[in-house]
Amino acid sequence: MDNGAASYRRFLAGEREGLAEIVREYSDGLILYINSFVHNIGLSEDIAEDVFVDIALKRPRYSGKSSFKTWLYAIARYTALDRLKHCSRSSDRPIDQMYELSDETDLEKAYIRSEQRIALHRALSKLSDDYSQVLYLVYFEQLSYSEAGRVMKKSQRQVKNLVYRAKKALREILEKEGIEYEEL
Repeated sequence: MDNGAASYRRFLAGEREGLAEIVREYSDGLILYINSFVHNIGLSEDIAEDVFVDIALKRPRYSGKSSFKTWLYAIARYTALDRLKHCSRSSDRPIDQMYELSDETDLEKAYIRSEQRIALHRALSKLSDDYSQVLYLVYFEQLSYSEAGRVMKKSQRQVKNLVYRAKKALREILEKEGIEYEEL
């Protein structure tokens, strides 16, 4: 049984602690996932907060067809894309100038502990959005190819191909920087 789903059911039944458990369990990973295509940690934190507020207020239906994590990350993706559309229409300034970036390093160090993983995370940010998203979902969040496909609106085969190409591109970036990463 998915722990997030159980917490969400408890929240829907009126137990506030259920939502607090969801926020504690998923907030860091959700922020970093959103940051993989928003490229702004402050904005990513705001979007993640919006996702949790929407869940608390709107109480969307969770059908159980996918894992709770997949469902939550899909909501986050839609919310982030909507926010990016809104920001691009309402401002002439680039998104990365609208928020402070000083917290990004602290969050990365807390979430990714070893130097090798920090280098990997930085190399991921140099990849295309699809490549960084698919690697983040599959390897950091440990979603299956089909779950990652649901989040990204791609077939399982497309996700498998994306993972292969993304790993190859990531390996090339790491080699250029003189970093060997055995897990690739």
